[in-house]
Amino acid sequence: MRKHLLLFLLLLSGTLFSQADCSTALTVCGNSNITYSPSGIGAVNESLGGCLVSGEHNSIWYKITIATGGTLTFDLTPSDPDADYDWAVYGPNVTCGNLGAAIRCNAATVVGVGAATGLNMTSTIISAVGGSLTPYCKYLDVLPGQTYYLYIDNWVDVFNPTMAPFSLTWGGTATLASPFTNPNIQTQPFTPPGVPAANPADPREITVCENPMIFNFSTLSAGILNGNANFVISYHNSQNDALSGANPILTPQTVNITSTYYYSIHYEDPANPSNPINSCRQVGSFKFKYGNISGTNVILYSCNNNNAGVGTFNLTSAAVFGDPTAVKKYYNSITDLNAGINEITNPTAFVSAEGIVYVKITSQYGCVAIAEITLKFYPVVVVNDATLRSCFIESNPSTAAFNLTLASVTTQTGTKKYYPSLADAENGTNEILNPTAYIAPNGVIFIKVINGNGCFAIAKVTLIVLAPVYSNILEDKIICMEDKTTLDAGPGFTGYEWSTGATTQSINNVGVGTYWVNLKTGECVTKQTVKVYASEQPVISSVDIANNNVTVNVTGGTAPYKYSMDGINWQDSNMFSNVPRGDSHVFVKDSYDCEPIDITIVVPNLVNVITPNGDGINDVIDYSALGSKQNLIFNIFDRYGTKIFQADRFNNYKWDGTIEGKKAATGTYWYSVTWNENDKKNTLFKYSGWVMVKNRE
Repeated sequence: MRKHLLLFLLLLSGTLFSQADCSTALTVCGNSNITYSPSGIGAVNESLGGCLVSGEHNSIWYKITIATGGTLTFDLTPSDPDADYDWAVYGPNVTCGNLGAAIRCNAATVVGVGAATGLNMTSTIISAVGGSLTPYCKYLDVLPGQTYYLYIDNWVDVFNPTMAPFSLTWGGTATLASPFTNPNIQTQPFTPPGVPAANPADPREITVCENPMIFNFSTLSAGILNGNANFVISYHNSQNDALSGANPILTPQTVNITSTYYYSIHYEDPANPSNPINSCRQVGSFKFKYGNISGTNVILYSCNNNNAGVGTFNLTSAAVFGDPTAVKKYYNSITDLNAGINEITNPTAFVSAEGIVYVKITSQYGCVAIAEITLKFYPVVVVNDATLRSCFIESNPSTAAFNLTLASVTTQTGTKKYYPSLADAENGTNEILNPTAYIAPNGVIFIKVINGNGCFAIAKVTLIVLAPVYSNILEDKIICMEDKTTLDAGPGFTGYEWSTGATTQSINNVGVGTYWVNLKTGECVTKQTVKVYASEQPVISSVDIANNNVTVNVTGGTAPYKYSMDGINWQDSNMFSNVPRGDSHVFVKDSYDCEPIDITIVVPNLVNVITPNGDGINDVIDYSALGSKQNLIFNIFDRYGTKIFQADRFNNYKWDGTIEGKKAATGTYWYSVTWNENDKKNTLFKYSGWVMVKNRE
């Protein structure tokens, strides 16, 4: 059946004074099982008649109303082996003042646990007197609306003093009237108040926060009724009162944790106040327990990271109250807490300086306590900025390899993490994963030092690349090919290592070539290369010979030049006078005074007059002796500078004073002879002069 609460309530054992008079008979609510322990005979020792000739002993009266007709049976079973129950049924539709004879009656001797008696479908007798051994009587045929009274008595005397509960269960096809089993009347299940006790068999418990415990029972009614209309609840200090509805508690009263209290639910038919089911009651019990709570003041720690002056606190982690079902609200001041304003809405990540936060704790029973959370910082992580210096990388001198773990930023223990920027250090992004070999130029990095509490501080480390230190006096040199020199790196270095193997400041007797030296400054070594070049030798680019005057033209080398015709006597001028006819030597050297270069020059035998008359004497100008020279050219010019004749290998480098086969006019003519000397520089020679031509007509 749906009304589990009511079924449970009807199974309660009654240990109070029985409703032992017919006039106060308990109304049976439906076919629910009943457990009860009668005690006493009530106010009247009633005349029962029939098989119950010995009168009342420990009795209880029930009033039964039929809902649907059919057969009605019941089983009455004692729970003690020495109990001996008798019973009688009166009706239908009789009154307590005029019960008449019992329509079913049984006073048989039925003793022992499970020694049941009652009505069943197989018995044919309607009455069993005392001493008989027939425990069951014949069933009843009942009709809707009929009412019956059931009298039950536990027979005891000096020889049988047992008082024990019985259980009463209904059978047959008929149903008994009850508002609690009619879904049209009770539309919702009733809700018992309070919560189950530690022992489920004990009454449910209601928590009261106030001390002293003053309770208004009416506050439970709406919750118990659960929206069911036309039901009424009353509250009582005893089960007997609850069963009869007597002595209801009408005003708030002081309660205690040792007493059991009862509520009684009955129906009030709005259309029929005399409806028999109106007196059908269901009862329940409950107790009170003291629910006052107290909070625990707690100190909560957080990190003052990077000494920012504030930390992030998880207020919900503060153990201010042990019950996890309690509701906690957090406030910055006790004034806000009492007013219920400005609640802290981010208690799991509350950013604050050191101070106090107030917690309002509401238990699952509605009890309230206040606790303080003192906010404190863990000891700060102390760091200091530092500087790291490292030698340049030779392949990229603007960078160096830094061992960041060598930066002395704290004396405290903790984990260090390395980041390229302050933002990365704060956010934990882009961590430097190779701190022992970090390649970087001049700049900064940041070290995050994290202690055992998870707190951190950030130190700045300045990175300085130790640039190469070169010798400012060691420079490339130019020397004569045949000479030697000294290379000096200068003082101020802590070590020298030359490519020659020398470890001195300078090396001597060095010829033309490329050299290097490793210069050590502190822990850094700079490799510096130096070259010794051979000086460029001057080159005699051309020689101009005019009569007995020789002009030497020089290129290359390094001026000023020195000139000589004997390699002993030197002059600054490149002109020599009165040079004798024939072969001579010319020597030239530049400012490096290296081994001089020399060439051989030829001053031709000068012919200044020709008389081309065929007598074989001075008939021609003849330079065929120079025919072996490279690019030999012999040109004749008139006094106006017009070339009138060119001698070459086809005319054997001779001129006979004719112009295009005709005799030239008597007069003075100019000529020039050029060639390249057969030396390794192919020196250009130019010889110029004049000649008088005398032709006879």
